[in-house]
Amino acid sequence: MKDFFKKLLSGVNGDVSSKRFITLLSFVLISIAFISNVFFEIPMREYVWNGMLIFCGSGLGFTTLEYFGKK
Repeated sequence: MKDFFKKLLSGVNGDVSSKRFITLLSFVLISIAFISNVFFEIPMREYVWNGMLIFCGSGLGFTTLEYFGKK
């Protein structure tokens, strides 16, 4: 399991990528916010939700660009 997460977070060179870690963390936080909104009816401001979605999406885009930028 430890090797799986290390491989999941490793970048092109094999070391842990901070962009991947921050993107994974933002995805986990978005998931927690969504579950708390749906099941526990805890409201969330729309601008916070949109900002986190943009942050997570841009992180995914930047990690994708890692592979094309190094070659």
